[in-house]
Amino acid sequence: MQRTAGTTYLDGARRAWPLAVAVGGFGLTYGVLARQAGFVFSLATFAGSAQFAAVAIVGDGGTAAAAIAAALLLNARYLPIGLSVASSLRGRPLARAAQGQVVVDESWAVSHLGGGRYDPRLMVGAGLTIYGAWVACSVVGVFAGRVLGDPQALGLDAAFPALFLSLLAGQLRGRRLVLAAAGGAAVALATVPFTPPGVPIVVASVVCLAGLRRPAGVQEAA
Repeated sequence: MQRTAGTTYLDGARRAWPLAVAVGGFGLTYGVLARQAGFVFSLATFAGSAQFAAVAIVGDGGTAAAAIAAALLLNARYLPIGLSVASSLRGRPLARAAQGQVVVDESWAVSHLGGGRYDPRLMVGAGLTIYGAWVACSVVGVFAGRVLGDPQALGLDAAFPALFLSLLAGQLRGRRLVLAAAGGAAVALATVPFTPPGVPIVVASVVCLAGLRRPAGVQEAA
């Protein structure tokens, strides 16, 4: 079990609320676009980038198969994320699976203790906070879309890139991690013009696995 003494689910929520503001802006944008496309599925699916891709493809006249394929590619990054937190989750298989449902980019970053260790209470508290912001603002976007107008005119389309940059900044703790992030960014930028949505993220995550090498002298926490 990997947990910092004294941490609570509320601590995770407190750490996540600034990120929830950005997620909320992103959720508003998604709600507007989902309304225009004719469907929204935030309650059942907690994966903003994949939901955006699916809505955009369907809205542009693409097939359901294309929308599903793009969503799966974008969500493929959760395989390495899930592997990285697996040893930190507590309880029986069903309890561990339930905790895993709120492991997204934001809760993963907030709960990182360094050295490949994660605090499950921070993770769950942060994940539930982000989920609440995402669902609530998606609903507002759906029902108030006409009032909000064009999300790009409000600058809401910038919320998602800004959010991920803030998450990245908190993880760059040393030269090795900076090099891994720079390598992933370079590969992603190089592949965006030539590959389908989602592929650059998957390829970049493979490059970033170089940052998982444990430094000499660092021992696994008990």
